[in-house]
Amino acid sequence: MPLRRFLLSFPPEADKVILSGDEAHHLTHVLRVKPGDSIELIDGAGKIWRGDVAVIFPSPLTVTIDGLVELTPTNITVVRLVLVQSLCKAEKLEWILEKTTELGIAEIRLLAADRSVLKVPEQKAQAKLDRWNKIIVAAAKQSRRSTLPVLHPPADCQTICESLEADLKLVLFEGEKRLSLRDVLRRSTGRSAAFWVGPEGGWSPEEQQIFCTHKLEQITLGENILRTETAAIVGTALLKYELENLNLTDESGQLEL
Repeated sequence: MPLRRFLLSFPPEADKVILSGDEAHHLTHVLRVKPGDSIELIDGAGKIWRGDVAVIFPSPLTVTIDGLVELTPTNITVVRLVLVQSLCKAEKLEWILEKTTELGIAEIRLLAADRSVLKVPEQKAQAKLDRWNKIIVAAAKQSRRSTLPVLHPPADCQTICESLEADLKLVLFEGEKRLSLRDVLRRSTGRSAAFWVGPEGGWSPEEQQIFCTHKLEQITLGENILRTETAAIVGTALLKYELENLNLTDESGQLEL
């Protein structure tokens, strides 16, 4: 059975680490670990350590480090996916954060879209981000990721367009009927992709104009109109599959699908 994973705030020093906060509480009061139990520790940036619980009470929970876990090629992500997710109803957004983390998203940019149902007051923004990051951490540990997605606070369409970097920049748009994700990938050799998912009410004309100005490609995922949470998960899964598992190139450098 795979070892449980826990997130470190700081890298180990002198072959030991002290856990505190939520991680220590979970180990002590939920899992009820004993001295000698083995666990894995991650820093959220790709490193994994194996360790053994050494001390629980009365001292702080201390873990002795056995060493770094060597990653195999299958553990190393070869593509980088960025989700630009419009703010939506709270339960839907939390579902999106959890499931796209499990699927391997590298970065999540929250968009305060013109037609977003959810509005985050400035005074509540940090508390919301703290909660959302806890959901991401839990999903990363459950799915045995060694890296954590970077979650950005809500920003408007123009701001995100100006700062977003990716080889492919795609907008899921229900009004697009011809250009599909596969069409775009057939002519691309990029190793990173960012895709935008709209709110429940769809994109506003002003946002569509911004997309055109910044040369984002509008694509369709098929004939059916998907809910925002469905589109986010389907888009992540399709891009991961196409770019990571079907990344064979022919002699001309085109992606073979």
